[in-house]
Amino acid sequence: MSKKNQIAKWDPFKELEDLQDRMRTLFLRSGNGDSFPANELDFADWSPAVDIAEDEKEYTITADLPEIKKDEVKVSLEDGMLTIKGERQHKEETKKKKFHRVERSYGKYVRSFRLPDEVESDKIDAAFKDGVLTVHLPKGERAKSRQKEIVIH
Repeated sequence: MSKKNQIAKWDPFKELEDLQDRMRTLFLRSGNGDSFPANELDFADWSPAVDIAEDEKEYTITADLPEIKKDEVKVSLEDGMLTIKGERQHKEETKKKKFHRVERSYGKYVRSFRLPDEVESDKIDAAFKDGVLTVHLPKGERAKSRQKEIVIH
């Protein structure tokens, strides 16, 4: 049988990879024309659930990060974009077990949020307790665009 008469086998994972590549190309630029930092273009394996709240004094981002240690969470601010990232490892002793269902996600995670102009970047504070990250974003006058690592308490 010649090559041109062969039927190509459908590979759904190849199609997903192609879609991911097209999406990565699409998101090389954010909606306002700013380029994303190169290291933030990596897609995450999962996304932690977050709540974003606001009162008259501040915005608060609360992220669920179960089974993750405080020193394994990185919170940063660059050009008005707050990023929470890290990785949740699958424990070795569970790999020997036969699983009937796996619903929890493992691997790299990244969540990024464009901050409003009134957030005072110098006063951003983060706390981590019992698998929950809380980032406090105090309101003030227009924020200055700068890069900053945020220390988690």
